[in-house]
Amino acid sequence: MDTWFHTAPYVVSAYSGYVYPNETVLPWGVLIVIYPYITGLVAGAFIVSSLYHTFRIESFKPVARLALLSAFAFLCFAPTPLLSHLGHRERAFEAIWTAHWTSAFAAFGYVASFYALLLVLDIWFAFRADIVAMAQTTKGAAGRLYRILTLGSYDVSERALGYDRKWAGVLAALGIPAAIGLHGYVGFVFGSVKSREWWSSDLMPVIFLLSAVVSGVAALVVIYVVSSKLRRTAIDENCMTGLARVMWVSLIGTMAVEVLEYMEMVYRRVEGFDMIKQLVAGPMWVSLATQALCSLVPFVILTVLLVRRVRGRALVGWMSFSAVLMMVAVLAMRWNVVIGGQELSKTLTGILIYAPSLWGREGVIWAATLFVGSFVWLWALVRLLPPWAPIPTSKKGIINARADFGETGIDPARRHEWELREGG
Repeated sequence: MDTWFHTAPYVVSAYSGYVYPNETVLPWGVLIVIYPYITGLVAGAFIVSSLYHTFRIESFKPVARLALLSAFAFLCFAPTPLLSHLGHRERAFEAIWTAHWTSAFAAFGYVASFYALLLVLDIWFAFRADIVAMAQTTKGAAGRLYRILTLGSYDVSERALGYDRKWAGVLAALGIPAAIGLHGYVGFVFGSVKSREWWSSDLMPVIFLLSAVVSGVAALVVIYVVSSKLRRTAIDENCMTGLARVMWVSLIGTMAVEVLEYMEMVYRRVEGFDMIKQLVAGPMWVSLATQALCSLVPFVILTVLLVRRVRGRALVGWMSFSAVLMMVAVLAMRWNVVIGGQELSKTLTGILIYAPSLWGREGVIWAATLFVGSFVWLWALVRLLPPWAPIPTSKKGIINARADFGETGIDPARRHEWELREGG
């Protein structure tokens, strides 16, 4: 028997079989799909930054500081889908102030707060010399803001900059386990729900973490390419090749663990397995096919790019295409987990079909707005702390206090042009 049901703000288009009455409305909608997706972008972007600041892999230098700002922008917007989902947003802090130590959501508040503190400190040390230069050259309200951001430290001697690099590396190293904990927690929230066969898996935290690296690096590739095109600057091919390697390795790990999870489910013949097959062949068919296609195609493309050592415009174009596909694949994966787990009735004899509304607090438009908002906030951060532009001073045109001028993201040719223009 098929029954049609509609209620705001959640929508269940139809259900079949035996379904409990309180299951006809799905409690978690598209906002809870976006939440782990944005959180994953944080972890992926920060890991790229750590590869340079901690492990000193020079190929990631052009995007190291951009990755820091990207991670911070995504982290600021990660809680917004949850807050928008809540009926009383002012009660959100109760999970922290009156925490129950067995609550995974309370743990998220502490981990996210610690991670945000690490990011702010890491950004300050990575940009301190630039902040000092802008505090000395910028006037008006912006200049006062930069002077506040210096925290009274105007020392840009080689010794001081050495301390900056040291602490940036230490904080980036501490941020790696924090990033693992931040997104591994999201997978733990779903994997620990024993009442949902589609979620209950020990591999869920690993899948969420690996896919977070995939989506975060892919998003960074898109941001780097788009920003370079807008600024009309050359794209570093060694950096793109390094990002391709990280994407390729993380994509292999994600696909391998996901296939292992499905094989384990088939081998164990979990309870309600026949209904799970109907779910896969029915409501989840399109999203699963999207996830598989948008994972396999980039895998083939990246393999060819790395094996044949493709360079130039072909490398940039195919990398950008692969990055977009992988972002879509991870979004489809989040949909399959969050929505798919709820479409399987707890009776294990019924299936529901979720159809999100377009408008409203739980609608697609609002979820997309929150996602785009993270990129708008990133644009504002880049305007405040340019991760690539030369920093002019009041007397010498370019601040030259850094031992490694490349940290500002400027190639030697552009530096020479500035020095000639400023008489240096």
